[in-house]
Amino acid sequence: MVSFSHTDPGTDEEDWAASGLAALAELPLAPQELGAMRFVVLAAHPDDETLGAGGLLALLHSLGADVEVLLCTAGEGSHPNSATMTPGRLAAVRLDEFAAAMDVLGLAGRWRYLGLPDSGLADRKPDLTTRLLEAIQQYQGNPQELAIVAPYRADGHADHDALGAAAADVAREGGHALLEYPIWYWLWASPQDPVWQSWARLPLSLEQQAAKTAAMAAHTSQVRPLSGLAGDETLLGPGFLAHFQRSFETFAWTPPGPVAAGPGRHATPHTSGDAQRIFDAVHSESADPWDYTTSWYERRKRSLTLAALPREHYESGLEIGCSIGTLTAELAGRCGSLLAVDASSTALGRAAERLAPFPHVSTRQLTLPAEWPHGRYDLIVVSEVGYYLAPSEFDQLLDRIRASMLAGGTLLLCHWRHPVSGWELDGDSVHALTRNRLRWRTAGLYQERDFVLETLVAPGDPGSLEA
Repeated sequence: MVSFSHTDPGTDEEDWAASGLAALAELPLAPQELGAMRFVVLAAHPDDETLGAGGLLALLHSLGADVEVLLCTAGEGSHPNSATMTPGRLAAVRLDEFAAAMDVLGLAGRWRYLGLPDSGLADRKPDLTTRLLEAIQQYQGNPQELAIVAPYRADGHADHDALGAAAADVAREGGHALLEYPIWYWLWASPQDPVWQSWARLPLSLEQQAAKTAAMAAHTSQVRPLSGLAGDETLLGPGFLAHFQRSFETFAWTPPGPVAAGPGRHATPHTSGDAQRIFDAVHSESADPWDYTTSWYERRKRSLTLAALPREHYESGLEIGCSIGTLTAELAGRCGSLLAVDASSTALGRAAERLAPFPHVSTRQLTLPAEWPHGRYDLIVVSEVGYYLAPSEFDQLLDRIRASMLAGGTLLLCHWRHPVSGWELDGDSVHALTRNRLRWRTAGLYQERDFVLETLVAPGDPGSLEA
């Protein structure tokens, strides 16, 4: 458990602003998707919901989404040394403030108070799980269209951590999406902590920012002193509140997954060992299984991919997972030599036909990362393939890339941002893992609702042969 106090100065918001937080990938859910989902929102104490997810709640209200907020405690322990407030009186005040904040966010009548003890949630995990399951069972739709919104399970506050852990367990077992909102993390953590780099960002409109600000102002007992006496000081000062006045909110996002069938039973994800069989079958059924040659989406994405390369020409390129060679053919004009690899022999047969006009381009069947080509490269392209590896395999792939990349070389990644059924990773997690492990400079980042495109540059002088 992290040790901190609300009186600690903590990490300044300017440090977070300079960290690249605003460049995080956006939450991969379009407004129409959010509006069609059901949300169960958990708050350990009054004001948690506003600090961490007030903008999201305002957005969901505007979209007409089905939302229920469960408030676990009244937060009666916030001022243990108060000279003017007993815990009972403070509980009543804070519940009134919570109701006022819910009104501001458009959720009047859409919340329930569970009456659990402040600072006691760590001992009430079975009760938390039961209450959450009861709320979820009222929803009869697709489990993957229900999202749980909860405090970050490693926020550093015992109540937040316990509630977040219970939410994570229920989400995993039920196949629900999970949005974890950090609160105290922004105080005690620093931008050097790599955890946040895999999170997702939800941009807020001016109206949503204003609603969040007004809702936070309703929590008067937390943002103003109870009195001028010792023990009644302001709990949440301006420095801390600055973390929640951003033009976006940040969530640890876990997409929906398969529903667990019973205790101890988990979905079995594919690994790279399945790749040849799976993709041979896919390419045997269709000459162009992903409509690479006919889809405007695919053609446009290839144009953006070529435009994102920071250099006009590369001496030696490697494309990982080339499929039928549509992107390869366009990369050919930017490379002195280019090797395109894939696990599927069927796909490579079609790629070889397409690439016949380019004598400087070769293809090879390899199952990565266990197999790897010899040579050094100043361009490596990983497009729509990273999530087809298990996390441990993807780590090994990054090690291979690091060892094979020339100094100053370009790594280009492009991936679909939605869940990929049957595989453990998704596009956003692939990019976050790459940033966190390699720590290479980001040359460019472009993201849409459906895909993220990113270029990283290996350290060193491009004129050097040392990576």
